[in-house]
Amino acid sequence: MTVKQISVFLENKPGKLAEFTDILTDNQIDMRALSLAETEDFGILRIIVDDVYKTSTVLKEAGYVFSITKVLAVEIPDTPGGLGNVIHIIGDSGVNIEYMYAFTTKKQGIAFMIFRVHNNEKALEVLLKNGYHTVCQEELKEL
Repeated sequence: MTVKQISVFLENKPGKLAEFTDILTDNQIDMRALSLAETEDFGILRIIVDDVYKTSTVLKEAGYVFSITKVLAVEIPDTPGGLGNVIHIIGDSGVNIEYMYAFTTKKQGIAFMIFRVHNNEKALEVLLKNGYHTVCQEELKEL
């Protein structure tokens, strides 16, 4: 079970991020998670949204350069060491974590992490084997 992450190329200039979020707002697109990494000239905005097809259509029409990547959305206990345990399980299986970021929901006592790994299938297998729940695209809409 994976979710689709949209990575958008943005110029690193004042107002560009606001323009982007305005487009999502105007089209009633709900961001579930966001991560922004930047250099001096540009940034890569990674988002998880409620409707990937609609978002990709809107972004294409608006002239944005973007890609769609499958990532893991993992439910973890919101306790000290909760994230560390997941990281150890993934790393001990030989799967490299390329990057990760968090998102919140209304579920109490639960945290959610997005993981980009080099082998989704192996990471998913080891997480499920160790009792972790991964969220699919449809479940994400309900959180």
